[in-house]
Amino acid sequence: MPACVHYQRHDDIGLIRIDNPPVNALSHAVRSGLIEALDRGLADDAARALVLMADGRTFIAGADIREFGKPPRQPLLPEVIARLEASTKPLVAVLHGTALGGGLEVALGCHYRVALPGTRVGLPEVKLGLLPGAGGTQRLPRLVGVDCALELITSGRFVPVEEAVALGIIDAIDATDAPLDAGLGAARAILAGQRSARRTGELPAPAADPGAIERHRARLEAEVPELFSPFRCLEAVAASTEAGLAEGLRRERELFLACMDSPQRAGLIHAFFAARAPHRVPDTDEPPMLTRIALLGEHPLFDRLKGHAGRADIVLTDLPDASTQACLIAPDNKTPPCPAGCPSIVLQPSEGIARLDELDADLVLVTSPRSALVELVATHASAEQQQATASALKALRQTVVVSRGQSLLAALLRAANASPDDRCAAMEAASLSLAEQGVCYRTSDIDLLAVEVLGYPRHLGGPHRQATLSASATSETSP
Repeated sequence: MPACVHYQRHDDIGLIRIDNPPVNALSHAVRSGLIEALDRGLADDAARALVLMADGRTFIAGADIREFGKPPRQPLLPEVIARLEASTKPLVAVLHGTALGGGLEVALGCHYRVALPGTRVGLPEVKLGLLPGAGGTQRLPRLVGVDCALELITSGRFVPVEEAVALGIIDAIDATDAPLDAGLGAARAILAGQRSARRTGELPAPAADPGAIERHRARLEAEVPELFSPFRCLEAVAASTEAGLAEGLRRERELFLACMDSPQRAGLIHAFFAARAPHRVPDTDEPPMLTRIALLGEHPLFDRLKGHAGRADIVLTDLPDASTQACLIAPDNKTPPCPAGCPSIVLQPSEGIARLDELDADLVLVTSPRSALVELVATHASAEQQQATASALKALRQTVVVSRGQSLLAALLRAANASPDDRCAAMEAASLSLAEQGVCYRTSDIDLLAVEVLGYPRHLGGPHRQATLSASATSETSP
């Protein structure tokens, strides 16, 4: 059995335990391990019920992003969930942290769901241009109805545990802070007849609700008419009312594969990966993070940073002293300047930004009123100084993109403003120039800034991605 899934018995309860840090993602090893552990539990005559739980800080947080874009490997998740649901012994899922995407679909395939306080659940696949493709569009409506299922699936929002219980997604909250105790307690209560287990897929199909379907269709047409997957989600949920589970799952799979083939799915996943580590300076060892920063002047960003300083164990002061490691300086600063030898980080707005190499600053932090995301540009600082500063900002819950020499954001904004009738095309042309100049560490950083700050369509992935695709298509069709 793969080391990331284990089986053991506690008295008359069989325990299936996932241990795949950091977020217990549904890798091929986990999927295979779940089936093998289930088979062991069903063959264990001393086990009268089974519990599925996960180690670490969370239940299954979704698919394994390392497998994105690779050919699927058996067993696929729908098969795993079908096997779990068909268990001849009561099967309890214990949720904590988050149960997202395939993680929630796994839980829906179990016969009873108990969660720890603070748990959140959701089916966010639509944000990646997909739909829940392992039974989520068929099992969730059987628990919450068509209207609620459409709201949750087409928005992809995370649902707090209290709401999930009220809706019927989760059966109970257990006040303990130990998933094992919660699972064993629920399983024993089921065996004693104090709680009822049920197979979600065997519940009656939800009542048809054409009014809800049309309301959600009208909302999607008003809010995201250009997107593909939300409308496929709607079709899949509608199919849950029309026939049995098997036919609904077949239709769901058909629509899931259509989403997989959509270019929007590739663009949204590109945007997802672009946001994963934009604060990292490539080829730089992780230097010690700044822990004492002076905030000189006044700026709305300073208030946000102060709100997270205590938890990040970073000291923010209004004036520098002998222990100050860097100064973050507002544009209208009237306080004494940063002491000599202490790295200076000057805030600049993305609109009308001056030439950065003319500023008396080691680093420039470019801000925008449109977004909380900021860009940290190295002008005279070393890569290590830039990384130490970026790591501190990230610890202060500030999303930051690193660049060098000039501001990617300001350049993209200038291009967009110069061509108001075709802002996207202008950003695409500017992105190629920025990449050629080498001011970005990753071309995906250009895409991230354009999407998150300047409103470039997320489903296209970003201006550099789109410009590169267009150039590639042109070269392939040129004689």
